[in-house]
Amino acid sequence: MNASIDMTQPAINGVTEKPLSDASSTKSNSQIWYRPTISHEHGVYVVLLVSFLTGAALAQAWTLATTLALVCAFFGFQAEHPIVLQIKQRRSLKPRFLVWGGVYSAVSLAIAFYLYLSFPILLWLYLGAVAALVVDAVSVFHREQKSIFNEFITFAAVCLCAPLAYAATTGTLSATAMGLWVLNTLYFSSTIFTVKLRKPKTSSIVPGVVYHAIATLIVATLYYLGWLPLIAALAFGLALLKFGLIALNQEWYRTAKIQWVAMLETGTAFCFLTLVALSILPAHLTRF
Repeated sequence: MNASIDMTQPAINGVTEKPLSDASSTKSNSQIWYRPTISHEHGVYVVLLVSFLTGAALAQAWTLATTLALVCAFFGFQAEHPIVLQIKQRRSLKPRFLVWGGVYSAVSLAIAFYLYLSFPILLWLYLGAVAALVVDAVSVFHREQKSIFNEFITFAAVCLCAPLAYAATTGTLSATAMGLWVLNTLYFSSTIFTVKLRKPKTSSIVPGVVYHAIATLIVATLYYLGWLPLIAALAFGLALLKFGLIALNQEWYRTAKIQWVAMLETGTAFCFLTLVALSILPAHLTRF
């Protein structure tokens, strides 16, 4: 994915490993494909889980299909990881990336097809995810994976987990489910502009101010149209508050340890989840 989503940027096994001796290198190269590839983009796990849970909360139920949808989304995300790594290493084929990209893709596609047989409406969400993967792959090929456009598309793809959870549970799609997708996308895409403030070359707050102004207008429109309940719409205020505090404390934010940044993003994400989930509780629960 990209730096906005994974702010830890750890070394990738099999790509940045230290050289081995000739004998051990030969043995390692013959066995490396056995080791599963696991994405270290921890931020994506948070985005995926929060988005999925908002959709499940809207559905107000959890079925076997809901669990399968979550597994499908998880393996779909894991499949993207080795595929992107292989594109980056396009001058040579890496068996490990090909094998595990194929395994994860096969599991995700098998579950997706099974769910589609029961809920054909899911096809539209699948097409959206595939389109986002193609855009991401092209961006990686042209070394533009860190562009604002590609990062936004990536967030939009992961946030499809919200309508996925709802559709897999209820068998339908609603305006509110799609409203949650837009809300999640706009909320998490705010991170693109906060993280860029840590880098001198992208430290201008102007793009962030423009983005949050437009996003606020979109969220207000969704509320006006009845696609979002009031509390869910107001939950976007967390993104505004976070961006405002960071913009006013840029010196601290640029020098803060990445662990503190990750804790800030994770903490506010789960506060966002709590507010959105409360806003779509059944009526007999919201009276208490």
